[in-house]
Amino acid sequence: MNVVILSGIVARPPEQRILPVGTSVLGIELVTDTAGGSSSVPVVWHEPPDSAVDTLVAGAEVVVLGRVHRRFFRIGGITQSRTEVVADAVVPTSDRRRASRLMKRGVDAIGGRSASGGGVASP
Repeated sequence: MNVVILSGIVARPPEQRILPVGTSVLGIELVTDTAGGSSSVPVVWHEPPDSAVDTLVAGAEVVVLGRVHRRFFRIGGITQSRTEVVADAVVPTSDRRRASRLMKRGVDAIGGRSASGGGVASP
């Protein structure tokens, strides 16, 4: 089982890229509180809704439901890797109802119930 629920603050303006195959990816750097201070967590969101691209701004507090993924790539002939969270959904915490439903969906998935399958859309 690979389920991640994060709550944190968007550290800088998200970066949207269009991949060579034509799909959209939104890169988000999320800062979360930890026992020892804070952590920066890279989050990628494939094919985010247009409304999310327009509303996610630096300083926004959000909840993310997704999974941990490590990807490998080559740069300059050297193989490198990056561990990141692949988001299924990202919801502003100011929308308490949607954020609560998203967290419940993640907790249900951890408890063995499906989080409504793969490719979860925004609630």
